[in-house]
Amino acid sequence: MKAEHYVGGAFRSDGPAFPLISPSDGAEVGAVPEATREVVDDAVAAARGALRGPWGASGAEERAAAMRRVADGIEARFAEFVDAEVADTGRPRAFAETVDVPRAIGNFRAYADLLYGRPERAYTTRVPGWSAGAGEALNYTVRRPLGVVAIVSPWNLPLLLMTWKVAPALAAGNAVVVKPSEETPSTATLLARVIDQAGLPSGAFNLVHGHGPGAAGEFLTGHPGVDAIAFTGESATGSAIMRSAADHVTPVSFELGGKNPALVFADADLDAAVDGTVRSSFTHSGQICLCTERVYVERPVFDEFVERLGARARELSDYGPMISAAHRDKVLSYYRLAREEGATVVAGGGAPSFGDERDGGFHVEPTVLTGLPETARTVREEIFGPVCHVAPFDTEDEALRLANDSPYGLASTVWTRDLSRAHRVAPKVETGIVWVNCWNLRDLRTPFGGVKASGIGREGGEYSLDFFSEPVNVCIQI
Repeated sequence: MKAEHYVGGAFRSDGPAFPLISPSDGAEVGAVPEATREVVDDAVAAARGALRGPWGASGAEERAAAMRRVADGIEARFAEFVDAEVADTGRPRAFAETVDVPRAIGNFRAYADLLYGRPERAYTTRVPGWSAGAGEALNYTVRRPLGVVAIVSPWNLPLLLMTWKVAPALAAGNAVVVKPSEETPSTATLLARVIDQAGLPSGAFNLVHGHGPGAAGEFLTGHPGVDAIAFTGESATGSAIMRSAADHVTPVSFELGGKNPALVFADADLDAAVDGTVRSSFTHSGQICLCTERVYVERPVFDEFVERLGARARELSDYGPMISAAHRDKVLSYYRLAREEGATVVAGGGAPSFGDERDGGFHVEPTVLTGLPETARTVREEIFGPVCHVAPFDTEDEALRLANDSPYGLASTVWTRDLSRAHRVAPKVETGIVWVNCWNLRDLRTPFGGVKASGIGREGGEYSLDFFSEPVNVCIQI
């Protein structure tokens, strides 16, 4: 898939090109155009034009029909989307087939459905004596789109997380300018082709490629013509975008980093807890914001849990690479740091050797650590790789203190057979999402997002539609 910008209903390749590198074997597999400031200006202007044209005049029925045409278009090109996502990320094909592409289809269909029957409140108010006239007033709420929305999406789940924002933004009637990660441009370009074929009005969806600081990402998020910003990525990048957005008081929705805890109580189904932690720590080689990097296990089952988790980690073979050489080097630097800080390496701790072309790629071993104090950098800083540190606890209060002692607060898991404990502990964990005896079990209608340094606002269902639209109160004296 050739990466191209999509601006005002036309594909173009303005700007200098940079290489696209396969994380699986390190080979150069393509070139990506770097959007100049002029390209970004054109994209924002095209989006503004769409709001003044047919797209801005469209009603909920028309937008819902457009969402369904996009979903159908992705479904019709299912294999192409899988191929593009696997090529860009190196992830196992089964993951793209069962998660990435189905969720992209589901995102558009879900928001098409949600456009129908959205409830809004209305109030009847007695008119005060000082007001002209007499009787009552009717107050009701209507919603209007924010306008031009900048969407900056990450490299770890490129298609899923991009459509998770694009679908509700378009459903609410906004026009969007999307800047995907420079590491993963292919499914974004393919989505632009589907949207083009689906017949959305020119400028409703625009796509610009490029890097972040001092480049397309910064040009877009700091643009005075942008009315809102939706971003998923690192907390440090979110802070930089917020500083830029402050100049124009631009609304932001951020889903940022995490250092997610798991709490395993002695009464848990240990088979399920081990299985679940293997998934939550090592899925997509740990490159999911929801992955578990801190595991706290009640002392009576600590040794058995560590032994079993380490054995499972050593058995893993079908895992993908880090997204880039730079990210591989970052993760390996934390493996070295963990040893320097005194960790016991139960499993992994290095880079694997395959004896084939994968040795040119950016793989690291699934890694289990123990023995570090809570003050260790390895325990406190987000690594974003296939690694977790396991530590014991003795009481429920201690487990909560350990889980909450973090600048992050995105997601957590609790493993226990005690229903009373589950209900008692879950609300006390300082994360936006708490899973009990499961991980990453999602209902697209529920709120998704983090607290502390893990984000601002909530996505999902009505929460996304609320962010991407502005409530307007209408008061009519009766």
